[in-house]
Amino acid sequence: MRRFSMMMWGTSLPCQCITLCLCISLGISMTAPAEAADIRYNLSTHFVDPKQSYYIDLLRLAMEKSRDQYGDYRLLPVEMDMPQGRTIKLVEQGKLDVVWTMTSISREQQLRAVYFPLLKGLMGHRIAIIRKEDELRFANITTIEQLQAIPVGQGIGWPDSDILQRQGFTLVRGAAHNLLNMLEKRRFDYFLRALHEPWDEIADKASLVVDNHFVIVYPAPLYFFVAPDNLALAQRIEYGLRAALNDGSFDELFYHHAITEGMLGRAKLTDRRVFHLDNPFMSQTSKNLLSEPELWFD
Repeated sequence: MRRFSMMMWGTSLPCQCITLCLCISLGISMTAPAEAADIRYNLSTHFVDPKQSYYIDLLRLAMEKSRDQYGDYRLLPVEMDMPQGRTIKLVEQGKLDVVWTMTSISREQQLRAVYFPLLKGLMGHRIAIIRKEDELRFANITTIEQLQAIPVGQGIGWPDSDILQRQGFTLVRGAAHNLLNMLEKRRFDYFLRALHEPWDEIADKASLVVDNHFVIVYPAPLYFFVAPDNLALAQRIEYGLRAALNDGSFDELFYHHAITEGMLGRAKLTDRRVFHLDNPFMSQTSKNLLSEPELWFD
């Protein structure tokens, strides 16, 4: 929310006094410049997710693209490790100003969504991290029913977990920072990640590999969310994102950011079997965005 304060005019500066008196005598209103808008977001410092840099850079891009229309801003990181559900609650309470997360009907009811898919729906293109010893097992998967029968790991509180469970998958939930260890310890047999995620995550895990044989696809927009009563910030962020989309700077960031660049070459989508799923947790407003192809990854 924008904050405003009046600037004090120094009585020891005659030119300012003269200007002020002249404006008063002429009936001219003098409004002090507005202070910069403070935008507080959570920054993880212990269980550091390198992907958070993309969303911070994108938030900064949106604020820059809206500066002429809405004024100056300050991005203020709040350094604290917390689960996603806790971050969402703090935004709802006004203790943080913005969070980025995959959407669902319940999240759009709890917070105010900025209806612009930050990853072009990429979070719904899922490939698997598996144990190296299981490569042949997954190479022989030909049907969605086979995948549904194999235990899959996903995070507690992730909308993806609800989607997969509703679609009949054998789901094992765990804390996000424990999921790779759980896979190594055979608590489940594969861990679904978005196209840009898995390689860096297993760089130091010699026993794990990225499967090359299938991709699961479902509509999964990830939005910025703000407090329910913070309409002004939601409008500003959407204005900035739309401006960035129109001038090409959004796609430039999306395709060339450190966390996404090269992902298509590594993923080799044309060599994979594609399994399509529905997302029963999308609101009608989110579904309406599917008619804007420029917003989505093809």
